[in-house]
Amino acid sequence: MRLLVVEDNEELAQLLTKGLQAHRYETDHLTTAAEARAAVTTTRYAALILDLGLPDGDGLSILREIRQRKDPVPVLVLTARGGLDDRVTGLRSGADDYLVKPFALEELVARVEALLRRPGQLLGRSLQVANLAFDTESRQAFIDDKPQVLSARETAVLELLMRRKDRVVSKKLVEDHIFGLSGEVASNAVEVYVHRLRKQLSERGAKVQIHTIRGVGYLIAEEKAV
Repeated sequence: MRLLVVEDNEELAQLLTKGLQAHRYETDHLTTAAEARAAVTTTRYAALILDLGLPDGDGLSILREIRQRKDPVPVLVLTARGGLDDRVTGLRSGADDYLVKPFALEELVARVEALLRRPGQLLGRSLQVANLAFDTESRQAFIDDKPQVLSARETAVLELLMRRKDRVVSKKLVEDHIFGLSGEVASNAVEVYVHRLRKQLSERGAKVQIHTIRGVGYLIAEEKAV
């Protein structure tokens, strides 16, 4: 699962990312409101850890924008503002949980785990297209109820496409989802993983098709009867 940490304190951010990675979470780290806005509109994260006091704006504005878009991504707010009014404002602005600095890393990890256990649109446990199913909790794909072995990146592509079945997913979104904000990516990397996934699903009897929408992206849909 990929998490986004938005925190401008470099020392704290390194502590958070190392701690989360030790618990097998992939993490992207950003330091400004502008970067965070761009990231949450192009990349699908399992959860967002959001500092409110950012150098170029208030994290609450990002939170409100996310909720105005009806984006259900779980958000854990980090802040030095510990007053009752501050907590109430944060929760009413759309935060799922609120953690006041200073805090123990173990508590943050436990709160993230609790958020990810909650049912919801983003974290719905089962996705289905024809005879292909995907369990988002175990991140396991099934064809005709038989478990399938896929690589981590093939699994990430499949989950993203299935969450948006019958809708086009841009190539850039797929790229960001499987590679994060890690920097240079080979120009054909996304095509390679989509091709591998398409081939494996076809060979294993999945009644779905992954369509390439030239110049735009990809779409997964139920296979049409001939």
